[in-house]
Amino acid sequence: MNATPSFPQITFRIPGSWAHPGELQRGLPEGYRLTPEVLILPDGTEVEFIPMPPDDQFPQIFRSSCRRPATEEELAIVDRYSVNVGLNGPGGSLEAARKMMRAGAAIVQAGGAGVFIDNSLLAHGGSGWRELADDGGAEALSFAFASIVQRGEEVYTLGMHTLGFPDLLMRHAELEDSDDDLIEILCYICDSEKPMTAGHVIADESGLRYQVIEAASDGFDPHSPVHNPFGRLRIVSLKGLAENN
Repeated sequence: MNATPSFPQITFRIPGSWAHPGELQRGLPEGYRLTPEVLILPDGTEVEFIPMPPDDQFPQIFRSSCRRPATEEELAIVDRYSVNVGLNGPGGSLEAARKMMRAGAAIVQAGGAGVFIDNSLLAHGGSGWRELADDGGAEALSFAFASIVQRGEEVYTLGMHTLGFPDLLMRHAELEDSDDDLIEILCYICDSEKPMTAGHVIADESGLRYQVIEAASDGFDPHSPVHNPFGRLRIVSLKGLAENN
């Protein structure tokens, strides 16, 4: 973990039923411009624009990946979508993720049904995504970009590299109260200016609760969009440590 992490890229897929590029361009909010290659944000940031043809599997993938249920109107667009708007842009910090969130919201305002994030295999309906973009805070960003996966006895996150952080790994039994504890840890990390390294203690108003015990690679292919170049942190409950001593 001594090597400098590579610069992560954020990748979106936004389905819509536009008949032609001009229809999409006319629907963009004021200040946004679209060329055949890039979406240009009002501050001049350029995000790679890649229109992709529809496929039969994506609608079901989108539905099953939604963090919160999309609306019936949004899902109806997904079911009949004619093009997937791919957006590729820099990640690796809260501000970079915030810009990509606004870019996705602009395509949604122009008629996109929602946003699928390749980095976390997570989807959001368009109205929910725009609410998160309007908020723009650390909690909204972590909710938008980081998914939580349980596999066997372990629970881990995907997508934290989009925000500039390692992903988290825990034993499900280590969660002291509920799965909400992991969400609280996500928010703590996004709000904290201190780097998370082995030995770091995560505390809240009720006292010390969790500790980082080690950092390691996430084990994914380096070329995969879910690979986190910042690695993965294993978290344990301090209550559990105390009971075992």
